[in-house]
Amino acid sequence: MDSLPIILFLLVFILILFGYPVALTLGGISIIAGLIFFDIDFFYLVSLRIYGIMNNFVLLAVPLFVFMGLTLEKSGIAERLLETMAILFGKIKGGLAYSVIIVGGMLAASTGIVGATVVTMGLISLPTMIKRGYDPKLATGVIASSGTLGQIIPPSVVLVLLGSVLNISVGNLFISALLPGITLVFLYLLYVMLITFINPSHAPSMPEKIIKEFGEKTNFVSIISAFLLPFILIFAVLGSIFLGIASPTEAAGIGASGALILSFIQGGLNIKKIKEISTETTKLTSIVFMILLGATSFSLVFRGLEGDKIIVDLITSSNLSPELFLVYILITVFIAGFFIDFIEIIFIVVPVIAPILIALNIDLIWVGIMLAINLQTSFLTPPFGFSLFYLKSVSPKNIKTTDIYKGVIPFVLIQILFLVYLFFNPEFVYIIPKFLDSYSS
Repeated sequence: MDSLPIILFLLVFILILFGYPVALTLGGISIIAGLIFFDIDFFYLVSLRIYGIMNNFVLLAVPLFVFMGLTLEKSGIAERLLETMAILFGKIKGGLAYSVIIVGGMLAASTGIVGATVVTMGLISLPTMIKRGYDPKLATGVIASSGTLGQIIPPSVVLVLLGSVLNISVGNLFISALLPGITLVFLYLLYVMLITFINPSHAPSMPEKIIKEFGEKTNFVSIISAFLLPFILIFAVLGSIFLGIASPTEAAGIGASGALILSFIQGGLNIKKIKEISTETTKLTSIVFMILLGATSFSLVFRGLEGDKIIVDLITSSNLSPELFLVYILITVFIAGFFIDFIEIIFIVVPVIAPILIALNIDLIWVGIMLAINLQTSFLTPPFGFSLFYLKSVSPKNIKTTDIYKGVIPFVLIQILFLVYLFFNPEFVYIIPKFLDSYSS
């Protein structure tokens, strides 16, 4: 009986790896196990869980942030921002790479959708970077790593889901994740700077003729609008949360409305695009909530069979320290990220370990941020990283898969080293929250 929860857990992973739908696998196994090991009242408990999820105000932020991100992507705002930034940095060696990293960070702060950001950045910037003589490995590495910043820079869908599952404040998670996210952007920029110093031919500056042509067909107002309007939206969303004016869900509503207004002002929106955005938002949100409902049912069975107690007892009897347990969890999540999506990991693995983390008195905010960065790193790591597949799907034919793999390795190492730093310096995530607390008091 003691091994049943572990067997169920492994069975779920095996079926998912064989390609069975995640939501149906979780829900199906939960119902069968519930009927076998409990009784018909199990369905009543499941219905209560489902009702609780559908009444969770925090989770309303998910479709709103997805809608906001897709609106910015499809309206052309991201493209204009990247083009303007590229020209402004054009005279500097590595200017295009700097632009991609900075715009990637800004898109992450206004979308939080990894796949959409990587694809958009790949379509817009990769052909241009190759045309301007960039080393394919550097170009693909910069784009893939910048696109995954949406995992950690708030408002991130990953952080919303982690906050909900770990039962911690999403607002506090956003505030604590801001500095780690900005630090990663800074580290990426430093790496590009190092490459341009060692081998300038890998990241040349843009031709003077291109910069001059841009200057002739644009003006100061268009440059300001390309930067100012997205910045206003980012400040409206994050500022309202950080200043305590709005909850993350309310801020998501502000973001969704702001993205529509912004797109309308810049003429990038029409009825057809609104239908596309709404349809895609509905699809993505439905997938998230279907998996969440299945995972909640599975979590109910797992805890009903005292699976969390078995794991806690196992850790206690093996004299495993909380730190070592956390290392094992991070490694497990990292490897799982090769094969299954972050939504599935959050809803399958995290509910199982959350009670154990609480029992071991481990800081959940710190763990949440490390899990987000860990998933981001997993998304980048060859040969199975999801971001690599996204980028390859939109890359020119002359870009080899090995170019992408080699290009992302330095960025993966940067993230792993930063994750190690966070592991030994948990106080780093509280620098901004402490500053805001001291400011407000």
